[in-house]
Amino acid sequence: MMDQLGIKALRPGPSGDENAPNHANYDESKANPYPNLPDPLTLNNGQKVTTAAMWWNQRRPEIVEMYEKYVYGRVPADVPRVTWTVRAVDHEMIGFRPVIAKDLIGHVDNSSYPLINVDIHMTLVTPANAKGPVPVLMMFGPAGFPAPNEPRGEDMERINDAMKALLIKQDPSLEEVFEQHPAWEPMRNTPFQFPQLNADGGLPNTWQLIADGWGYVLFDPTSVQADDGAGITRGIIGLVNKGQPRHPEDWGALRAWAWGAARGLDYLETDPAVDAKHVGIEGVSRYGKAALITMAFDQRFAMVLVGSSGKGGATLLRRNFGEAVESLTGGEYYWMAGNFMKYGASEAAFGSMNPGDIPVDSNELIALCAPRLVFISYGIPEKGDAHWLDHKGSFMATVDASRVYDLLGAKGLDVQGDYHTAEMPPVNDGLLDGQLAWRQDDGGHTDAPNMKYFIAWADRFISHTPGQP
Repeated sequence: MMDQLGIKALRPGPSGDENAPNHANYDESKANPYPNLPDPLTLNNGQKVTTAAMWWNQRRPEIVEMYEKYVYGRVPADVPRVTWTVRAVDHEMIGFRPVIAKDLIGHVDNSSYPLINVDIHMTLVTPANAKGPVPVLMMFGPAGFPAPNEPRGEDMERINDAMKALLIKQDPSLEEVFEQHPAWEPMRNTPFQFPQLNADGGLPNTWQLIADGWGYVLFDPTSVQADDGAGITRGIIGLVNKGQPRHPEDWGALRAWAWGAARGLDYLETDPAVDAKHVGIEGVSRYGKAALITMAFDQRFAMVLVGSSGKGGATLLRRNFGEAVESLTGGEYYWMAGNFMKYGASEAAFGSMNPGDIPVDSNELIALCAPRLVFISYGIPEKGDAHWLDHKGSFMATVDASRVYDLLGAKGLDVQGDYHTAEMPPVNDGLLDGQLAWRQDDGGHTDAPNMKYFIAWADRFISHTPGQP
């Protein structure tokens, strides 16, 4: 990719170790070398956006085009179709409430290049006693049955009898061993375990969702595209490119994960248990970036919970605080379009470029979600949500995106001043009155302490009665 772009050298990214000689900047006085953000409400020709029609017909397409060309890459026009299969259905209990869990595989047609196989994995869990379709939150992370329904009683006795018979058939001397230990069984039920509580002492996120009458999806992004550079010629990106390297405007892993989530939504729109008009997306850290990108590019998603996303997500790319653009152009280049590497170039055929040259920033990424529901979530450095993530940079971006919400008749953040002057609210004091929300809890690198606030906030806007599936 560096050869394609004419890049001879990249600037190294800063260290996350605050004691290292090349540690990241955490001095607020040095944090804004490029203080003026790209304006989401000014067209590329300098004309101001004054109406909703101008936003939808002119400015929004301009921002999408710049993100696709320079930051996250384009989804190819010839991506193969996905066929979903319900692999198994299980009746389980989540938080002592009955649920129906469906394990699903989305097979991507690889007839054009059979050497690469892509099977998207997700698990849909909905309340068993629902009287109609329920809102659903799709969560990036490992997929699989959350609480498999185990055989018990006489069924377990039959399994143990069969197991003993098979073992004796293989080794007849075991019959004497079993006679000496008549109470021992090869298979035992998993003992009851109390749930691992969230950092704030609350019940697990999945328990909270089911108790409120929601469903949820466990969506495995790595089944779409590997989270490493070596996998860029495999997964969905490799399949479309037939195993060859990318071109500069081709999509990276973040956009591929978002594409995969959109294909998951394709299935959810066909499932009668799901209220497809109220499907949300959630993720933390790199998956927080992917969740925000999913929301920005696919307007079918109704809401998003963005957890601790950092650079490439909700935090301003222009800010020199913690994680840097150079952290992405070097270490995590495969998340982004190849063209994004230009902004970390110190020596190239085109000279050198820096974050100030990026034509868009995260205020505009958040704005692409307007007027739908966006909840930006962070923890605190003292609990592990590191300064590296630049919480203030995300707040600044969210403040500026509020202007687009206002233009479209929705409500942004209720703060005084603009992104230069607005002050972050105290920890645990959320700004949750509008369709654009912000809350920093006193937990760590997780959005779990904010889940109960997200659910109540979303319920209010989608007119969902808590506890009523």
